[in-house]
Amino acid sequence: MEFGLLGAVEVRDRGEVVEIGHVRQRSVLVALLLEEGRPVPVDRLLDRVWGERAPLRARETLYGYVSKLRKLLDLDIERSPAGYRLAVDPSRVDLFRFRAFVRDRDFDAALGLWRGQALDGLESPWFDALRESLHAERLAAELDRNDVALADGRHAALLPSLRQLADAHPHDERLAAQLMLALHRSGNDAEALRHYEIMRRRLADELGADPSRPLQDVHQRILCGSVEERPAGPRQLPAPHPWFTGRTGELAALDSPGTVVITAIGGTGGIGKTALALHWAHRHLDEFPDGQLYVNLRGFDPSADPTPPETVLREFLEALGEESIPAGLDARAARYRSVVAGRRLLVVLDNARSTEQVVPLLPGSDATVLVTSRLKLAGLVAAHGARSVSLDVLHPADARDFLVARLGAGRVAAEPAVVADLVNWCGGLPLALSIVAARAAMEPDFPLAAFAAELREQPLDALDAGEIGTNLRAVFSWSVAALSDQAARAFGLLGTAGTADVGLAAAAALLDLPVTRARMVLRELENAHLVQQHVPGRYRMHDLVGLYAADLPADPGSRLADFYAATARAAALTLEPHKPLPEHESGHALGFESNAAAMAWFDAEHVCLMAEQRQALGRKDFDAAWLIGRALNNYHLRRGRTSDDIDAWLTALRAAEELGDPIKQSTAHRCLGADYIEMGQTSLGHSHFERGLELAAGTGDHEAHGGAHRAIAWAAEFVGDLDKALEHSLAALEEFRVAGTEIRVAESLNEVGWRYACLGRYAEARTFCEEAMLLNDELGHAEGCAATLDSLAHIAHHDGRHADAVAHYGEALALYRELDNSAEQAVVLEHLGDVHAAAGETAQAREQWGRALELYREQGRDTQAAALEARLGA
Repeated sequence: MEFGLLGAVEVRDRGEVVEIGHVRQRSVLVALLLEEGRPVPVDRLLDRVWGERAPLRARETLYGYVSKLRKLLDLDIERSPAGYRLAVDPSRVDLFRFRAFVRDRDFDAALGLWRGQALDGLESPWFDALRESLHAERLAAELDRNDVALADGRHAALLPSLRQLADAHPHDERLAAQLMLALHRSGNDAEALRHYEIMRRRLADELGADPSRPLQDVHQRILCGSVEERPAGPRQLPAPHPWFTGRTGELAALDSPGTVVITAIGGTGGIGKTALALHWAHRHLDEFPDGQLYVNLRGFDPSADPTPPETVLREFLEALGEESIPAGLDARAARYRSVVAGRRLLVVLDNARSTEQVVPLLPGSDATVLVTSRLKLAGLVAAHGARSVSLDVLHPADARDFLVARLGAGRVAAEPAVVADLVNWCGGLPLALSIVAARAAMEPDFPLAAFAAELREQPLDALDAGEIGTNLRAVFSWSVAALSDQAARAFGLLGTAGTADVGLAAAAALLDLPVTRARMVLRELENAHLVQQHVPGRYRMHDLVGLYAADLPADPGSRLADFYAATARAAALTLEPHKPLPEHESGHALGFESNAAAMAWFDAEHVCLMAEQRQALGRKDFDAAWLIGRALNNYHLRRGRTSDDIDAWLTALRAAEELGDPIKQSTAHRCLGADYIEMGQTSLGHSHFERGLELAAGTGDHEAHGGAHRAIAWAAEFVGDLDKALEHSLAALEEFRVAGTEIRVAESLNEVGWRYACLGRYAEARTFCEEAMLLNDELGHAEGCAATLDSLAHIAHHDGRHADAVAHYGEALALYRELDNSAEQAVVLEHLGDVHAAAGETAQAREQWGRALELYREQGRDTQAAALEARLGA
């Protein structure tokens, strides 16, 4: 499948255009494609697609667009807490092919991909700005092509297109210089000089500016009758890395036109900063005819101190031909700026330790500067207008291409699964790939599987080729050595977290710091590219950096487990205020003011909670392991995450068994029974129910006994044994009444009423449900009210009271939305569709069923989705 962005947005499958929907749906596809496999947070997607004109239910609308794109194009659009992610081979997208051709200096092929205005038809402030940027890339490619043609002596053939471009871009001075040069070489100096005068006046009148130094230089050389280049300046660049691959987006960022002359390339050790800088520099040598200066500032060198800027300035001035070098930093910096003024020069400052080290080495104007550093150099961005380009890991396809370039296509093709394993374990880190490739190149007779096996067993040991620069541990250690003591301690503690990322509040608990102080410590780690704040308030490490951190000595105590257990308890009580949950101490626990806030926290922290529950069990912190599983239960029900609930309860059950607590064990068994039956494992579910009932009966605890009966009633209904379901519902009600737990009495009254309704005994059903409604209202039990309204709607529907049924379902739906219970929203929407269908209101029925189907699909409830889809199809 091919994706076209350089014109009207289109998708082609085997040459045939595929229908991709209306403009907003196309906008969602393009916004995801442009990230090249990186996740896009939902809020960012909404801003890109609608800007400030987002509709009231923009999120639900967005979910619908994503669902339709998956279906229309068979795309694997993943959803995670970080957002939506679409991974597509870059060669299938014309924009990325355009940029690849530009990097390879094949400008004719690059420009031949354009079909008109980029992203034609997409409308939002973000797309407008992007379109302008893409057109600037196109113009830059056209100007680069002109330079090549002029260098090849094709000035006469170039003149018509140069005149046309100059009319379209009247303020572009590089274009003006090209046109003047072509006119001069065609023997038309008069027109060349006239064009310069027109350009000079236009710049003065419209912008109040003089022509740039390069344009003045061309003008002066034409007046003198010679366009010969001046003597070459210093050529200090090291050779480019021979196996450089990927970095399409980063190279495009460096290529993007504008007034920025300083670029700070940042990233963790081994990410390929120097390789990128040198690759770009060598591809743009013709833009810097006055020379290139290079210095390794040794900011993180274990064998030497950072190079003082005063020393660098002496070396630069000598390279520029200066024979008399003044003493003192300020004097040398001033002389340096004077010497380079007006020159088209490139300065590469590699491996900088700080902004202070770099600032004296900045030219005053004209020259282009590339700075690489393991730090973000925020001062350079803030005070000197530097553009920041942060490097992430290589895309898996680019990592494989690197191994092909280094080891040969044959050797890579011979073990494709092993190569995929190598790429995975190296995590896209160029240094790791280089070390593996170097070891494999030194042992050409070894199968690649040998290196993959070593990586799998001991990744950091395998990433050591025997020298300090090819030892990943050593390279990472140089970054850690530059940290403050508090940040270095935090780095080691974060290595104990055992999850892909961690939230700010959880990190503060782990570090035992106030949130404000923890944020500053994490910012130091961010600045050193040892952690990444991939979405606001959440931090992650590269897998290999995390392994290195985990190897460092650190004692996390139980602070993180205590934070998660106590905060999960607070969130669960916000969702179900009447649920009894044991206290758990943590000085860092969060509180929640609404259902939405509690659900949002569970959404963001779900993976971390599941991981910490397992780790707590392994550390014999059984109370925390139990409580986290118990607190997650209602969240899992609301989100329809049955398989996750099984995993959490299995861990909680082991903790309850270690604690020797029969009530906790009974609770775990009955919840597992319900989950297994819902997953279709009926026999296993019933065995858990029976064990739960046995444990509860042995305690004399009426509430636990009632809970066991209640679970068995649900299971009986699930398999269609309604008489047994009613029998156990009545038994549960009686136990709860004896226990005096009014909230459970209210819920059981509704369940008894519901089972009477399922048996067709609607008068008795209504009596029980109306009593349940009164008690739920009195208790302020919103979830109980919503469930009872669903039952009353069902009864009204079968009593022939259509309007009452629609009203009750509408009220239930509103409550479930307020509770952020998307699982029950889907069920109520399906039931509401049934009511409309029975009344012959086909359009309304299909609308409600369609909304339910989208939710079922999002929740991974494939059985319900398939059944509903069949009904819609019929």
